[in-house]
Amino acid sequence: MTNTEKLQLTLHASGLKNVAGAFKGTSDPFAIVTLLASDPGEKPRVLGKTEVIKNTLSPNWTTSFLFDYEFGKETHINVSIIDEVRKKNDKPMGSAVFEIGDILGSRGSIKAKKLKKGGTLYARLQKAPPQSSGLLALCLRGIKLKNVEGLFKKSDPFYEFRRTYEGPGGGSWTPVYRSKQVKDNLNPKWEPATVDVNALCGGDLDRRLQVAIYDFESSGKHQSMGSFETTVNELLKAAVSKGTFTPKKGSKSYGTIAVDECKITGAESPSAVRPVSLAPTATATAYAPSAPLPMPVPVSDLANMSLGGAMPMPVPPPQQRPTFVDYVSGNCDLNMCVAIDFTGSNGDPRKPGTLHHFSRDGHMNGYEKAISAVGSILSKYDTDQQYPVWGFGAKYDGSVRHCFQVGSEREVHGVKGILQAYKGTFSTPLIMSGPTVFTEVIELAAAQAKSRQQIRPLSYTILLLLTDGAVSDVEATKRSLVSVADAPLSIVIVGIGNADFTAMQFLDDFEKRTGANRDIVQFVQFNKYEYDKTALTRATLDEIPEQLVQFFTSRGIMPQPDMNFSTSKIVVEEVNPNEEEIDLTMDYSSTDGEIVLNGDQSAAYVDNSYEAGLGRLHVMPPPTAPSATAVTAAAVTVQQPFTFQVQVPPGVAAGQQLQIQHPKTGQTLLVSVPHGVPPGGVFSVSA
Repeated sequence: MTNTEKLQLTLHASGLKNVAGAFKGTSDPFAIVTLLASDPGEKPRVLGKTEVIKNTLSPNWTTSFLFDYEFGKETHINVSIIDEVRKKNDKPMGSAVFEIGDILGSRGSIKAKKLKKGGTLYARLQKAPPQSSGLLALCLRGIKLKNVEGLFKKSDPFYEFRRTYEGPGGGSWTPVYRSKQVKDNLNPKWEPATVDVNALCGGDLDRRLQVAIYDFESSGKHQSMGSFETTVNELLKAAVSKGTFTPKKGSKSYGTIAVDECKITGAESPSAVRPVSLAPTATATAYAPSAPLPMPVPVSDLANMSLGGAMPMPVPPPQQRPTFVDYVSGNCDLNMCVAIDFTGSNGDPRKPGTLHHFSRDGHMNGYEKAISAVGSILSKYDTDQQYPVWGFGAKYDGSVRHCFQVGSEREVHGVKGILQAYKGTFSTPLIMSGPTVFTEVIELAAAQAKSRQQIRPLSYTILLLLTDGAVSDVEATKRSLVSVADAPLSIVIVGIGNADFTAMQFLDDFEKRTGANRDIVQFVQFNKYEYDKTALTRATLDEIPEQLVQFFTSRGIMPQPDMNFSTSKIVVEEVNPNEEEIDLTMDYSSTDGEIVLNGDQSAAYVDNSYEAGLGRLHVMPPPTAPSATAVTAAAVTVQQPFTFQVQVPPGVAAGQQLQIQHPKTGQTLLVSVPHGVPPGGVFSVSA
């Protein structure tokens, strides 16, 4: 199952640097949006360009861009802003890279970034209707418009269609179409316009629109000639009945607008699409958080722990079911908690090849890779970036703990904080032991999920549980999962290493097998995706959107507007001095409007490897021909170690040597089978 939704991207900027040059006026900016490749075998793909807006350093472009969004996959876009010069010697004004999850997880689904050359770029995402509502073809005409140009000149009128958006920050009028101006004419007949109905009104033909008339000024400071509100349906009726509209400023009339032609063509469905309405903000009772968790004693007395009280009873779902995007952009907060297996079957962490071994060359072990990969996705939708981290299967003071705090704090900050707390656990008096018991961390995660929802109704928790083996008591685990199925919780279990995970297959079709009222579990074996971070996050997170939507809709909990948000509260990300602007050379001067990437851009991709770095964008540059000095330097450069897997042949025991061939260099190597790896098992080699 793949949860893909269509998203619509719109852009605006403010305070851009004027690059027109001395005595050449103000820049005429437009933007080009490029979908960056996430794999060396892919190529960047240009999604298109906006219109040019003359003489402004704060453009509000009306062009929008559609693309697919998938929760478990990172998608990066590059936005290049360019000053159009008549002789086609266009000048760059700055660029920025956005990750789609970062935008969608930001308040208002708006992300802002400072540009190195000056100014701020804003990117906004909105869910696109699931089907095309067609194109609106119309011709508008002005009649006796009021002149605002002065005594000896006539106005140069143009018009804008404006709409509002659902959700936080969506209440202001935003331009979605802008006509060309008609010079020196108070009775203008504008050129026929073709506007995408989805972009104009989200497919809702009764959505209120604003039509604003302006007198064009070459300085970019256009003067208002009045405005009026209408709908697509009212425009359609006016074209038939010869009805007119009156633009006004305050109470004063500024003339008449006639609709000479208006029709919709190419609609996939004759009925208008109505967006999901946002529910009013729910109230919640106050909640006092539990006391800080001790370290390294058990997290809490789970035998006497309440699971947070009764959850709202299921109700019939609404007529039009909200989607995952509706929720994450409708004030829903995702929370992550992490549970890590410290049982003895992981091996001695001091020995290379064991599952908890920390490599000195910077290569991550399986636990680190899974935490960084899944955490980097989920953290985009968590507002406070605070995560509880627990361990299980270790002894402290002679007693096996099936749920203990990892790290010195009850919650750690960010994914880096999770990794640091995990690594720091081996500096405590821990004895890796057993058996493998999940029930206590599962029940604690459910209790905290319910408690969070008492404070914030649109709160949902994801438990990332990492283990090297099957649970010791399958039946007890089933009962635990059934008992927490009514919590706002999904559980992702990642199997690390080469153990036999057959016993974990009971998690497949969990809902049908156990009689639980909803499926909340996903099990993924890490080794299948060890060399493909994107495939791992897709596999682990694929079911979460449906699980989240099913939980909320079955209880009648709808997406909510963020009543405390306004565009003035958008957090602007400062320029990262270590992040280079991406130079994508393009040809966009062809007569058919096609934009072509020049040269070999096949290696201009976002490095999405596990070791690429957390919270940092690393774009691999296009390949260049090496110079003679570069070749010489390469000959004396020490190659970085490459980590690969070796499977132990039948009949070979721990301690014996194997002769293997390096998969990259072809070099023959002798390696010893680590302790604890049986025939058929797999261990890592760095060489």
